[in-house]
Amino acid sequence: VQLQASGGGSVQAGGSLSLSCAASGRTFNNYAAAWFRQAPGKEREFVATINPNGDRTFVSNSVKGRFTISKDNDKNTVYLQMNSLKPEDTAVYYCAADPRVSLSTIAGWYDYWGQGTQVTVSS
Repeated sequence: VQLQASGGGSVQAGGSLSLSCAASGRTFNNYAAAWFRQAPGKEREFVATINPNGDRTFVSNSVKGRFTISKDNDKNTVYLQMNSLKPEDTAVYYCAADPRVSLSTIAGWYDYWGQGTQVTVSS
């Protein structure tokens, strides 16, 4: 499966952005998906994950209550709605997917990755 992330941009603190990750090449119904992020000079960090059916999610404590992950299998797309953004949310955001895992927070367990989209939050 190929993943194409989009929706990044620049926003002021307190604002919102919505990221999309479109999958192509295979049926996305069987794939769990996740979002990770990487800030300059830091390691890639788990943000949120969703199971193949899209009815179970898990998000990191750092974004809990502010970010929501969702999955539309009819559109082969996973989303990340980001509200109340903070400067520390600034990073390149990557979507990932894999048919063998569910609700994993470990980047190494995902075989398929999108190209990343930049999110910049100014204070």
